Amino acid sequence: MIRPVIIDFHTHIFPPDVGHRRDEYLRRDPTFAEMYTSPKAKIATAEDLLRSMDEAGVDVSVALGFAWRDHELCVRHNDYLLEAAAKSSGRITAFCTINPLAGEAAAKEVARCARAGAKGLGELRPDSQGWDLNEETGDRLAAFAERHRLILLFHVTEPVGHEYPGKQGLQLESFYRFAVRHPQLKIVGAHLGGGLPFYAVMPEVREAFAAGLHVDTAAQPLLYERGDYEQLARLAGAERILLGSDYPLLGQTRQIDEIRSAVTGTDAQRLILGGNAERLLMLRSD
Repeated sequence: MIRPVIIDFHTHIFPPDVGHRRDEYLRRDPTFAEMYTSPKAKIATAEDLLRSMDEAGVDVSVALGFAWRDHELCVRHNDYLLEAAAKSSGRITAFCTINPLAGEAAAKEVARCARAGAKGLGELRPDSQGWDLNEETGDRLAAFAERHRLILLFHVTEPVGHEYPGKQGLQLESFYRFAVRHPQLKIVGAHLGGGLPFYAVMPEVREAFAAGLHVDTAAQPLLYERGDYEQLARLAGAERILLGSDYPLLGQTRQIDEIRSAVTGTDAQRLILGGNAERLLMLRSD
């Protein structure tokens, strides 16, 4: 029997320079400072990620950029993501990072990243970078994604629950409005989309998932009670849920084991652990 593919749709890697000179980057970007001031906040490289993948049995990981405010930092991070993906023999897929407020420079950077093999843009944090997803800047982002056939992955803020560093990034209502306005795009809401699947008892939200909206499971054990996957699959559909660990915040093995123990159906388990991502990333022909 062929082992089902395992794809982690939400991981983070940084150029080694960021870890070596963390204090400099803390001064340069307020969101980075909020999330990485604590020495306990791990910063991983591509080599770290590949070792984790070997240990956890992960076939492919999506490596996400960081929502830097400074365009130069976005470009520098993208260079590293693209290089890591190119050297990984297909094991790392790059999602690059931009700040649309950079205007034409951001447009050129999206085109460059797409030509170099990036499959998406993320982890996008409009509120952290100071732009509105549902105004003209967001429309430009949608046009970038449609033109270059890129997936958009957003950090989505839970409207309730406990506070934590980096929680704020994009309000749930704004994310939902954007997804409804752009059903033609491939859109992923990180961290279970800020809890959006639980609203799928509403017909309008259920329609958004039916149209193709996805969520990932990044940091799920830190946000939600164990055992909610069956409910998620019933509300939003198992075909709309993507395995995401938020590595290195959480270990990849932990998240995979969590899904395997909580999702009883083999078909749903296969879809969540990799089948959905394989389709979304167009790694298979169907």
